[in-house]
Amino acid sequence: MSFPSTVRLFEMSARDGLQNEPGDFIATPIKIELIERLADAGLTHIEAASFVSPKWVPQMADAHDVLSGIQRRPGVTFAALTPNLKGLEGAIAAKADEVAVFSAASEAFTQKNINCSIAESLERFIPVIETARQNGIRVRGYVSTVMGCPYQGEVSPSAVAKVAQQLIEMGCYEVSLGDTIGVGTPLKAKRMLEAVTQHVPIDKLAAHFHDTYGQAVANLYAVLEEGIQVIDASVAGLGGCPYAKGASGNVATEDVLYLLEGLGIETGIDLQKLINTGFWITQQLKRNNGSKVALAKGACHGL
Repeated sequence: MSFPSTVRLFEMSARDGLQNEPGDFIATPIKIELIERLADAGLTHIEAASFVSPKWVPQMADAHDVLSGIQRRPGVTFAALTPNLKGLEGAIAAKADEVAVFSAASEAFTQKNINCSIAESLERFIPVIETARQNGIRVRGYVSTVMGCPYQGEVSPSAVAKVAQQLIEMGCYEVSLGDTIGVGTPLKAKRMLEAVTQHVPIDKLAAHFHDTYGQAVANLYAVLEEGIQVIDASVAGLGGCPYAKGASGNVATEDVLYLLEGLGIETGIDLQKLINTGFWITQQLKRNNGSKVALAKGACHGL
């Protein structure tokens, strides 16, 4: 199968990248500037915040202020993660353009994380999705552990397909397939996607692959061959993997963009601006840049 002519990158750094950042609270103006730099680089879909309990995710305590403080621009969607109705109400009040809900393909993972079964987790999202749609807000779904689970190990492709299909039937416009612990390999990625596309059209799917084992770019190449047109990524590879100490989490947006450019796939994103943004935010956080492309190319002066 030939590669798609265009790919939409869905930027995760402002939410998935920052939510587990250790140490001091990241100031709201830094988060806002990160999001605006990403939009200026050409990213059209940015997950900006998460409306969860500050007790559990303290870095997202300023979600309303972040979304309210962003300078909105035409053609750019600012999304928020909303695990329940209270979170959705917060996202609506902050004028999020779209929201997201999340489940997993592993029963063990769901029990460990939110103390319920997969079926129960999906049931909880019905009022969230219905209320969002009543308010004219699109809902995106995430499925975690699509190629492996830290608790049960292997996850069957059919289990992934079942959850993805249910999220689409519940009203999600798109489902992002997440290799949460980054254990996938290209053949496993293809087989997983093959199972899912028997139930969900490929134009309603996105790839969200972590780079814990250094396989994310190879896995993305594999699913691009199958026709995936939406990829989740995080500038500078922000966002560690909580199940593998010291390991990288999200695949770096710069590395994905370099791959796409090499394949002649259009994204509308300026790679150098993205690289500069990655170096800028890692300087703010006093951490290393996790993008191999950024480290190879370097930043232009005047970050």
